[in-house]
Amino acid sequence: MSDEKRQPHERSTKSAKDPHSPNEPVEGNNSHESVCTDELLSETALSEKLKSLEADNKSLQDRLLRALAETENVRRRAERDVNDARQYAVTQFARDMTKVADYLERAVSSIPEAIRPQEGPVKRFIEGVELTEKELLRTLEKHGVTKLDPTGEAFDPNFHEAMFETEDPSVPHGTVTMVAEPGYAIGTRPLKPAKVAVSRGGPPRGSRN
Repeated sequence: MSDEKRQPHERSTKSAKDPHSPNEPVEGNNSHESVCTDELLSETALSEKLKSLEADNKSLQDRLLRALAETENVRRRAERDVNDARQYAVTQFARDMTKVADYLERAVSSIPEAIRPQEGPVKRFIEGVELTEKELLRTLEKHGVTKLDPTGEAFDPNFHEAMFETEDPSVPHGTVTMVAEPGYAIGTRPLKPAKVAVSRGGPPRGSRN
């Protein structure tokens, strides 16, 4: 009798202690949900960090490209300045030497044509002066100095100095018809303007009439 009375009580106790009872909270499910939440938060933080790094990388690339472009511009300016200094350092000396070339040209042009064919010291003197002028001009050209003889060209106030105008309807207006004194240029810059006569009264330059 005591065994029969004891059995329902034992079954009741076992039933209350059953770990699979639906009324008992499951600690494993709560732990899994916590891990999933942590993983989502970790992925979100990682994504934000990645976006921040990408933005920083793009900013650094832009700064690098600007720095490289500025460096290239500085290099080009320095190279241009060096070339200009090398080419135009002799400007004043070249300007003085052009005066010597002009004197030689005037000396040659002042010799009367009647005595040029004569043999002897006079002829050799004339040839010596002409050779000296040619050699001087050749030497100036080696240093970037060129002689300007703009006869027939359009008047350019940067390289020409108009001494007077001449009425000439046969050529376009503003044409250099005569060079009173040659000019010189060093590189692309005027060294000494050519003194010229300029036409007027002709058709406009570029006209096809």
